[in-house]
Amino acid sequence: MQLRLAFLLIVFIHGIPTARAEVVAVEVSAGEWDRTETLVHFPLPGFKNTTLGLRSKGGLVLPLQVDRAGVATFILPKLAKGRATIFDLVTEHPRLPPVILVKRAKDKLRFSHQGKTILEYQAEPGALPRKDIDKIYARGGYLHPVYTPKGKLVTDDFPLQHTHHHGIWFPWTKAEFEGRHPDFWNMGDGSARVDFLKLETNWSGAVHGGFVARHRFMDLTAKPKPKAVIEETWEVRVYAITEGTKPKWIFDLTSTQWCSGASPLILPQYRYGGLGVRGNREWDQEKNNPTAFQTANGVTDRLAGHATRARWCYMGGKVDGAQAGLTILGHPRNFRAPQPMRIHPKEPFFNFAPQQFGGMAIRPGEKYVSRYRFVVADGAPIAGDLHRIWTDFAHPPEVRILKR
Repeated sequence: MQLRLAFLLIVFIHGIPTARAEVVAVEVSAGEWDRTETLVHFPLPGFKNTTLGLRSKGGLVLPLQVDRAGVATFILPKLAKGRATIFDLVTEHPRLPPVILVKRAKDKLRFSHQGKTILEYQAEPGALPRKDIDKIYARGGYLHPVYTPKGKLVTDDFPLQHTHHHGIWFPWTKAEFEGRHPDFWNMGDGSARVDFLKLETNWSGAVHGGFVARHRFMDLTAKPKPKAVIEETWEVRVYAITEGTKPKWIFDLTSTQWCSGASPLILPQYRYGGLGVRGNREWDQEKNNPTAFQTANGVTDRLAGHATRARWCYMGGKVDGAQAGLTILGHPRNFRAPQPMRIHPKEPFFNFAPQQFGGMAIRPGEKYVSRYRFVVADGAPIAGDLHRIWTDFAHPPEVRILKR
């Protein structure tokens, strides 16, 4: 071990600032689970906003992206349960082109991988798609479109049946604020809305691309003028898993909400509200291409799955004749996890709805944090893969930093 550390010191000390030279390698432990294509995150002191490398024993160098907060991320190809492996830190890693490219296009952020669009974030409200839609429905602050690696569309926006549905979005439905009842979900009644405020940052990267945006929930029934109810930040990180037998896009969405002022937002028990996902309109049950659902509990009947709790739920169907879909995974630290689900009986709609199992509230001085992971892929869902990805999300590998 002493010889190994001496060798690492010789390799890494040259040309590295003293504060950074202390870190020479990292040890990754799989823990109780087999790991495959696993996203690994750990704090890396002394490094920020840079791309480094991790060299395995076989000489393969994996990109290691360090964000503005000093959190490092890489994709671990494989590690058997109970095993550990050591990667040497490579600080003089050649400059790599972004694996995830993020570009601002007017009122959108577009995420792509090797020329393929993964998804778009609608920042400011965009143009309404049909003349019959009232301006009251215009809004931003949501994800749409979302595509599979083969370019199949898996979300919808302004659907005919529910004009207020927008790809992947996060409104509350039944609510009480200062004795009034704003509805942030059903925008058509004009009682409330969710505003995009600003894009705080966005980035491209060799491991992930992402953004942080700010939203505000407004009570439009307040007099004499609308009143701010909830402040929200979205942090989204997008990854491309292109090795192995089934390419997929993975992206993480973290919503953090807190009170705008001294009044709480009361959320009585209700069948839906919170994170919503609207699937491709081709999956409408009333057509000849019904939505396919599958929960982590093995339930595939949409009526049987509704109002049950599960770690994840797949929603998909045929797009241009081929199966495609997305899976929504909930983190175990989410409120009331595993959260109850709203699965629409006819339409391609899914919602993790913590309100289903009782009233709740967001109170001043508290932060309501929701963490979700999305897996977007072509073909039928593979339950084993989704269980593994959820485990990686909920119980990531342990990382130990080795210093000289």
